[in-house]
Amino acid sequence: MTHSTRWDNPNPINAAKGFRIHLIVFLLVTPAIWLVWYLTDTTYPWPLWSTPAWAIGVLFHYLGVFVFSKSKKN
Repeated sequence: MTHSTRWDNPNPINAAKGFRIHLIVFLLVTPAIWLVWYLTDTTYPWPLWSTPAWAIGVLFHYLGVFVFSKSKKN
């Protein structure tokens, strides 16, 4: 019994789609985080830690996909 595997040729990954999903989740979750902060205890603005950190992650994801991509586009 033999099994056919294709380890040398995995399915292509659509990096642009992955970035779009990351951006959409960021844009939907960030207002929800700020809403939770506003509706609970507004003495300390704790979303100021997560929002810029996540934005930097989205920025680096964009740069990795669209600016510094290693794939050759023919």
